[in-house]
Amino acid sequence: MKKTLPAFVFVCFLFLNGFAQQIKIPAPSPAQNVKQEFGLSAIELSYSRPGVKSRTVFGDLVPYGKVWRTGANQATTINFGDSVIIGGTPIPPGKYGLLTIPGPDEWTIIITKQLDVTNPSAYKADQDMVRVKVRTQAFPYPIETFTILFSNITPNSCDLAIIWDKTLVALPIKTDIDSRIMAKISAAMDKDSFPYFTAATYYLDNKKDIYKALEWFNKAVEQNPKAYYMFYQKARCQAKMGRNKEAMATAQRSMQLAKEAKNEDYVALNEKLIATLR
Repeated sequence: MKKTLPAFVFVCFLFLNGFAQQIKIPAPSPAQNVKQEFGLSAIELSYSRPGVKSRTVFGDLVPYGKVWRTGANQATTINFGDSVIIGGTPIPPGKYGLLTIPGPDEWTIIITKQLDVTNPSAYKADQDMVRVKVRTQAFPYPIETFTILFSNITPNSCDLAIIWDKTLVALPIKTDIDSRIMAKISAAMDKDSFPYFTAATYYLDNKKDIYKALEWFNKAVEQNPKAYYMFYQKARCQAKMGRNKEAMATAQRSMQLAKEAKNEDYVALNEKLIATLR
């Protein structure tokens, strides 16, 4: 019996140690992956999110004037699915590192080829794709968890917003999609299947030739006489041209079709549009 006791204790130790290793607890700085559709593709962001935890953040925990990984744990990365323009510099599609140099009134935001910078000593300035200086903004209330998000999104621009504690900075990102979309519309119109509605909507929303837009809306509703959403966009186009009487009739037709299709959203949209035409 005495000979087997040490072996028994050893087995118990292994069992308890293995059990302890299986216990999962929340990460102090949880990782987050963000995917934002933008332009004709998407931007993907990967970073970790530390908390304030009653600490002084900028100027202390995150020193001023030094390269920061812009998060915690692993390096922060950003992946552009399409070409973008940052600070007037074209950035090809691909995965890059996102670094910052915080300051009390101004930050430097860096897009770099380096994907593994977790401390200032690893940073190599010759790997920079672009550097942009942005002013800090005072956030109206403290944000406990470090946050990066995309805001002010339009078809060809957005802001990458970095927010923590009471500080916000925003990096403008642009993309040139207009020339490519116009080329695709032109090419598509030379084929048998004409994308009248898509092309007309793009022309309407991007201040192109509004008369051409109306021409295409007319052809779209001829092909789709029950498409209440097409009639609604046609009414918007007529209203923008100042043809309020025609827009009223088209909106009423759209609302009638929407009621038949039991689509309350488009009924409400047409009611709002009609109210502006009276």
